[in-house]
Amino acid sequence: MIRLLLADDHVLVREGLKQILNATSDLHVAAEAGDGNQALAFAKQETFTLAILDMSMPGISGIELIKRLRQLQPTLKILVLSMHAEQQYAARAFKAGAAGYLTKDSAPDQLVQAIRKIAAGGVYVSAHAAEQLALDAMPGHQALAHTLLSDREYQIMRRLIQGDSLTAIGQSLHLSVKTVSTHKTRLLQKMQLSGTADLVRYALTHHLIDESTHEKPTNDLSPRTDPL
Repeated sequence: MIRLLLADDHVLVREGLKQILNATSDLHVAAEAGDGNQALAFAKQETFTLAILDMSMPGISGIELIKRLRQLQPTLKILVLSMHAEQQYAARAFKAGAAGYLTKDSAPDQLVQAIRKIAAGGVYVSAHAAEQLALDAMPGHQALAHTLLSDREYQIMRRLIQGDSLTAIGQSLHLSVKTVSTHKTRLLQKMQLSGTADLVRYALTHHLIDESTHEKPTNDLSPRTDPL
């Protein structure tokens, strides 16, 4: 039996995923978390085969959550389930220790296939993401400005383009406002941008931002009546 830790801050998404996964004979959602802190708490108490993580949750999430979970349970397999199709998320997730990356518009049977493959020791990434990752690794490829950021800078960039204040970012990441401000200055320098407005325009141009007020889109990973 593949024991799963499911972490997503949207209750309806968790319920839909849980119904899909528990309807499959070899999968069992052993714990579900509404944020990164809860996921870490469960990882300290129980052992799981695989964790399914939303990339964007309140508090600890994304790359930082992947790293912390791997520190707690080095053998834990991690599948990132994200609303973001942009390959930079996948690249950073794999470097942090994830073994799979899927977007939330994937079909339920693709999710189950990914879980089984990762639990067996493999890795899983969509064909499109794999192609983009390969292109990015080719000699002579011109890297986009945001790909040059550190993980922390990238995390803060994401929060800035979502409209979060320096204070809110600092509280969420347990950093001082001064530290967040320093990261902001450095990332703007690296990207050769003058301020947050330019950063948002860049994000829109390169599809790093959800234009529908940052709400998570409806996804295809919802319950279905036919067996997988």
